Amino acid sequence: MTKLAVYCGASTGVSPEFEKATIELGKWMVAHNFELVYGGGKYGLMGTLAKTISDNKGKVYGIIPEVLYKRDIAFDRLTDLEVVADMSTRKKKMLQISDASLALPGGPGTLEEISQAFSWSRIGENPNPCILYNISNFYSPLEKMYDSMVENGFLTSDDRQKLLFTSSLPEILSFMSSYTPPQVRKYSRKDAKK
Repeated sequence: MTKLAVYCGASTGVSPEFEKATIELGKWMVAHNFELVYGGGKYGLMGTLAKTISDNKGKVYGIIPEVLYKRDIAFDRLTDLEVVADMSTRKKKMLQISDASLALPGGPGTLEEISQAFSWSRIGENPNPCILYNISNFYSPLEKMYDSMVENGFLTSDDRQKLLFTSSLPEILSFMSSYTPPQVRKYSRKDAKK
């Protein structure tokens, strides 16, 4: 693995722990030879992560939709910047060129992107691990929601194990190193009648 797609907020959030953890993640990525693939922005946790990796001589690849590029929000020290037509193209491209997906704290866009990455893994469109970096228990309510999906029969227990919630960088590395994609679900005629 070399490229890590990171989704995160275009603001820093209320807790200083979010920015602190983002800086730690950036330094950890460079130390472990991970290159950053992200949305290309210079604000919020996105900007903090890109700056940290750039400052530590790491590589930063931005993929930004044209509508945001025109607002002059792109980080100015990117290894490479690709301007794409729209958000859907950005999300697809980020998954195509990365080896894993990780979400730092963020808003609806962050949640949408990591949810799509995990959803696509279940249908065979994303073979890479998905991680929610659970700083200050930010994602704990979502973790309970995924557990509820299992309890209520909407997600298999095996597939649930393919989505990691953690605040431990060593656990993230171990999860990525040993990851195998979920088996693609097969449907029977019996399923169609339900």
